[in-house]
Amino acid sequence: MPRVVRLQAAVGAGVLLVGVGLAVGATTIPGEAGYAGVGPNFLPWLVAVFLVLCGAWLLREALSGGFRSADAPEGDARGHWPGFAWLSAGLLANAALITTIGFILSCALCFVLAVQGVKSSQGRALTVPGGWLFNAAIGIAIAAPVYWMFTQLLAINLPGLTATGWL
Repeated sequence: MPRVVRLQAAVGAGVLLVGVGLAVGATTIPGEAGYAGVGPNFLPWLVAVFLVLCGAWLLREALSGGFRSADAPEGDARGHWPGFAWLSAGLLANAALITTIGFILSCALCFVLAVQGVKSSQGRALTVPGGWLFNAAIGIAIAAPVYWMFTQLLAINLPGLTATGWL
């Protein structure tokens, strides 16, 4: 079996295993019907079934000759690891700081680090503080309305910097 077909089969098997793992986890969620007759285990079961079906289909395609209509790979032969590190740092910082500095500031920080990662992969990494501040302002301009919509309009609690619900 060619290497590409083995890798494609591994992707299919991986998706299938994730679906089975999600189904096993869904068995531990209580199934009492809630609003509109749907219980809390409905969505995990739906996603698990979808992943199992997709994984089985991917595996069948790979084992019956490979992904025949797949486009040829494009882009760099290797991933851009510094960009990946910036993006990962942004996500991890958001998760670590959201309860400390609030939703708006942690999301803005995540945005700044993600932009740095994308720009570094294009060879245009930011080196001036003005660029970082500009991206922070954009991140705040994106995160603040989302925060206000969730907390003020939908009454969904998100971690804030203050107890007022506005920051």
